[in-house]
Amino acid sequence: MTRGKSKYIVVFGCGRLGASIANLASSLGHSVVVVDRNEYAFHRLNSEFSGFTIVGDAAEYETLKESGMEKADMVFAFTNDDSTNFFVSMNARHMFGVKKVIARVYDPEKIKIFEEHGIDTICPAILMMEKVKGYVVGSDQD
Repeated sequence: MTRGKSKYIVVFGCGRLGASIANLASSLGHSVVVVDRNEYAFHRLNSEFSGFTIVGDAAEYETLKESGMEKADMVFAFTNDDSTNFFVSMNARHMFGVKKVIARVYDPEKIKIFEEHGIDTICPAILMMEKVKGYVVGSDQD
């Protein structure tokens, strides 16, 4: 089921999170390209995935071009390396003019660097701390 206009979405990194995003976007009718340097990672895409896969290194400019990033509405930089995610995000934003760029950032101290360049971030450590904080602090209903 598509909600609104179909988008062109590029996902770098086909780990559990990247594959989940790609599967969701594909199921919603968006055009999806997934890039990973390990071909085996694509086994995480479900059988209904209708997008394209590219085996390539996200840290190489040629791979970014091959993904069709110049026409992307949205780019997810979800590799397991903050430096690679920053490289992908900066190129998406500044070289290819992608308006919506989201990066996974492992080191919370690096979030500010991404956000100074207009890149939205998802930090697993921060999300986990917010959840744990809820358990420790509790709520008014406890």
